[in-house]
Amino acid sequence: MHYRVQLAGAEDLNPIQAVYEKARKFMAANGNPTQWGSTYPDRELLSEDIAKKQLYKILDKDRICGVFVFFQGEDPTYRVITQGAWRRQEAYGVLHRVAGDGSGGILKTALAFARGSCGYLRIDTHENNCVMQHALEKYGFVKCGIIFTDDGTPRIAYDAL
Repeated sequence: MHYRVQLAGAEDLNPIQAVYEKARKFMAANGNPTQWGSTYPDRELLSEDIAKKQLYKILDKDRICGVFVFFQGEDPTYRVITQGAWRRQEAYGVLHRVAGDGSGGILKTALAFARGSCGYLRIDTHENNCVMQHALEKYGFVKCGIIFTDDGTPRIAYDAL
């Protein structure tokens, strides 16, 4: 498939929320029911991401089939890493909340977009998200250690050079 990536707008909130709902159901069915629970990310957070111009939609023709956050700059949750270390101490791009509706190729598309803007990427995922862990390693990411989200829960941290 040939997808397009564009910044999301407020008019995209309903279809984006539908993509996240499908992703949460997939995660729960594949052994990861707690990472996003039943409501994360909520409409308020998505609206903030849109206002910051860091929420991107992945389009198949005109249908939103994927979504992700991407920005370049420091992520406060990445300041402290335990049980390891980041492989580089330089400017980086961050991907968060990558989700798809089951179309396939969503992570690959998000990573290609991010790599087109930044040569060094960081991302994290929940210890129970084995599907994402496997996919990240498939695309060249390496486990670096453990970071903690704003609410104090641990995440496996990865980077890609």
